[in-house]
Amino acid sequence: MFREIVRSKQAVPYEECIEILKREKRGVLAVLGDGDYPYAVPHNHYYCPEDGKLYFHSGKTGHKIDAIRRCGKASYCVCGEGTPTDTWALRFQSVIVFGRVEIVEDRETVAEMTRRLSRQFTDDEAYIQNEIERYLNNTLLFALTPEHITGKRIKEE
Repeated sequence: MFREIVRSKQAVPYEECIEILKREKRGVLAVLGDGDYPYAVPHNHYYCPEDGKLYFHSGKTGHKIDAIRRCGKASYCVCGEGTPTDTWALRFQSVIVFGRVEIVEDRETVAEMTRRLSRQFTDDEAYIQNEIERYLNNTLLFALTPEHITGKRIKEE
């Protein structure tokens, strides 16, 4: 069902794809939006090594949430920052995760995964705790369970 990478010599091994998902903090989530148009939105994520899922926090309403509720299929693309070559070009790696999104209802899980996601951006535990206490009831957490992960090495030029 999922296509293999055409230029197989540029493929990133699965284990390296996971490391990229752990290291990078942001990507673009694509869902099936209104009128069956793709809807892609930049997002931050947390890769959970215990269950292999990607977690995202969000508000409870909007185009993205409506799309997720209508169709749980999604893809998520992450690009590394890259390294410059001796020209204008960059060398970088990208990972695309295909899978199904589910909304997480358990409030303890919502708090814990939101805490883990926040720690990627700050180590100020008091700030994180305050934000969780203030906004937890208005926070929606969803998880992307991977069905297929592919990565590619890219050299611009």
